[in-house]
Amino acid sequence: MSSLKYTTKEHITEVLLSITWLSRTFCEGRTLPLEYRRKQLLQLARLVQENADAVMGSLKADLGRHPLEATLPELGPIVSEWNAPEKPQVEAWRSGWDTTIFKAPKGTVVLISPWNFPWVITMLPLIGAIAGGCTCLIKPSEHAQASAALMAKLIPQYLDPEAYIVCLGAVEETTHVLSFKWDHIFYTGSATVGRIVAEAAAKHVTPVTLELGGLSPVFVDGDSTNLEIAAKRILWGKQQNAGQVCVAPNHVFVQEQYQSALVEAFKKAFDSFWPKGPLDSSSEMSHMVNARHYERIKSLLSQTKGKVAFGGQSGQDLRIEPAILTDVTMDDKLMEEEIFGPILPIIPVANVDDAISHVRSGPTPLVIYVFTKNEETKNEFIRRTQSGQLILNETFGQVAVYEMPFGGQGDSGYGSYLGRYSFENFIHRRGYINVPADAGTEGFMQGRYPPYSAPALGFFSQAVQMKIPDA
Repeated sequence: MSSLKYTTKEHITEVLLSITWLSRTFCEGRTLPLEYRRKQLLQLARLVQENADAVMGSLKADLGRHPLEATLPELGPIVSEWNAPEKPQVEAWRSGWDTTIFKAPKGTVVLISPWNFPWVITMLPLIGAIAGGCTCLIKPSEHAQASAALMAKLIPQYLDPEAYIVCLGAVEETTHVLSFKWDHIFYTGSATVGRIVAEAAAKHVTPVTLELGGLSPVFVDGDSTNLEIAAKRILWGKQQNAGQVCVAPNHVFVQEQYQSALVEAFKKAFDSFWPKGPLDSSSEMSHMVNARHYERIKSLLSQTKGKVAFGGQSGQDLRIEPAILTDVTMDDKLMEEEIFGPILPIIPVANVDDAISHVRSGPTPLVIYVFTKNEETKNEFIRRTQSGQLILNETFGQVAVYEMPFGGQGDSGYGSYLGRYSFENFIHRRGYINVPADAGTEGFMQGRYPPYSAPALGFFSQAVQMKIPDA
């Protein structure tokens, strides 16, 4: 029996009625003033700063993770900068029309966040929703109970409780939430549930951001990379949250003649990360989120036909050592779906082309990691593969680069966020012109009115008659 008290369907319905709370707050225009948005963002920053110990405690309880997942960026100045109207450059004959693109808030939105990074993957899109001027229902995962309960306690203490509401629940409650019409849905989680969210949104023609994940591959170019550095960076990315991360390296391709050397490099990194072993209490390594996922990882290790080079021992408190497996094939049990745990299969390949062919044969991944110094190899991955992101010589670190969008493509989702891109999810770029109603402008437009004439047709069809370059 869950200890997390869910929000009842009756209360959810009350919250969502257009004449009360979220919709009413938005329709009243309360969230529109930039000063209001700035205040709410600063309150969000205070929530995290003033409750850092409690936040870390909730992460420790849910996932065994010690450090705070992320710090929030400076929030005050971004509101004015992001919301500033844009004045695009236009053709000279329309220069007096005051062409403007306004950033209009979409309205009332919902965030459905996952259990693996419950705070950061809630806070980052919430920053965008607040900066965009939206009201928001926040639905944290029921699988991160301590974090969800703390959010439900703190958010109404720091933010406007009539504009930002936390809803607790599981499948039934989330399904009920999705039955209502929203102005945007932001979902992070599995592809299976993502399809359900997209189907529910389609009934109301609601725009959606789906952050899903997938089998993110790594290619280690043994001909042109430092294997020890590659192994250390790959293992560091894999062990984050015990592999329960959408951008975790899922499997590694390496030329077959370098497989043994790469395993040795992984073992060296493994021993340096955990001198007393990953299961020792001093390691502070995260644990699996619950018993079901713990047993799922153990089952995968028992079913794979790959060879366990080292690691993979299970311990108490739902912890499992990172496991490096060799000679794994594409039809292995480990390759059926995203592993989402501390297992790293190595798949030997003949060459770069072989690795790219394997990548292209599967679902479009959220990220592709490539370790190489070879420009031709880099360009081949840029030209011949698709993914949400392509990262060279690093894993996981891209989530700190808020100047570029983070998001998937195809099977790994659509839409993106981080920094300004979080804000872009929750605004509509509203076009605006103001055509002067004066004699000069009207005289210029006279040719568009009936009765039509040949000179007018010639003037207005100039663009169609332009010469097209040969190449």
